[in-house]
Amino acid sequence: MPIPPLVVSSVRRLWHCQWRQLMGGLGPADADGNYRRPAGAFAAVPELPAGAAEPGRHVLIVGRSCPWAHRTWLVWSLRRLDTSIEQLVVEPDPERGRWRFVEPFEGASALIDLYRRSGSPAGARATVPALYDRRLGRIVANESAVLVDLLNHWPGPEDAPNLAPAGLSDPIQRWRELFQSAVNDGVYRCGFARNQGAYDRAEAALFAALEEAEAELTARGPWLCGEQLTLADVVLFPTLIRMELVYAPLFGCSRRPLWQFPALSAWRARLFATAGVAASCDAPAWRRDYFGALFPLHPSGIVPAGPELATLVNGPPVAPQP
Repeated sequence: MPIPPLVVSSVRRLWHCQWRQLMGGLGPADADGNYRRPAGAFAAVPELPAGAAEPGRHVLIVGRSCPWAHRTWLVWSLRRLDTSIEQLVVEPDPERGRWRFVEPFEGASALIDLYRRSGSPAGARATVPALYDRRLGRIVANESAVLVDLLNHWPGPEDAPNLAPAGLSDPIQRWRELFQSAVNDGVYRCGFARNQGAYDRAEAALFAALEEAEAELTARGPWLCGEQLTLADVVLFPTLIRMELVYAPLFGCSRRPLWQFPALSAWRARLFATAGVAASCDAPAWRRDYFGALFPLHPSGIVPAGPELATLVNGPPVAPQP
């Protein structure tokens, strides 16, 4: 028996109202419907601690599916900081909307417990990444843009690469500012847009930035700032490695598939093949967490099939940089 049109229109209006309420909790927006990423609870820039190299003192807390945590994981891996910073992976708890520890950590069962203990403002979200100092007993930083800079100066092996050399500071900063707004936040602005206009603006800016990166890699390469892998590459990679698996199907970032950007596709494969990078990539976890947890965008919770990551990054291997 067909559903009466009046029932359909009433249900649509009710669902849209509820959707807007749910989206308000998922991702705040401005008056024009543009998604605005909340500031981190511990966004102040910390000084490099005197005991930075002390084994066991600092713990980098990350989640597999979070692209912001992924960029810190990459710097930690590329600079081989495992001897001076422990890394701890938390798991999502979609039923309670939080990150939880697989085993209790510092007496906490969930990341929110550490946030509250560290003095986070009431109502602040407990997000990854987070850098925890065991000596101080608190989180000292949780803003990924701050943490990648801090980790790049962290004491490591003598041959650990500098991902932000002084001679490349200007182009690195330019790329980072572009990607942060148009790409890293941009895919979320597409997915969390409240109306068509907000989506159109975000989607246009996203693909304009990708076209700019494609042109740069085609003209110069092999990396965004020339011959050296830098933080510019690091901050772009977590978004692009998730593009076909998550952002295109779920967030509507599907105007052009990445294979239509041949230089960017080769760049992504090159970085994926760099020592330590593949271990930070967990495609099944990304798809499970995004499709299973973002209820307002995907109410069924069904995790659709997607391409194997290996088919997207089958470029030649690259030796680690000295």
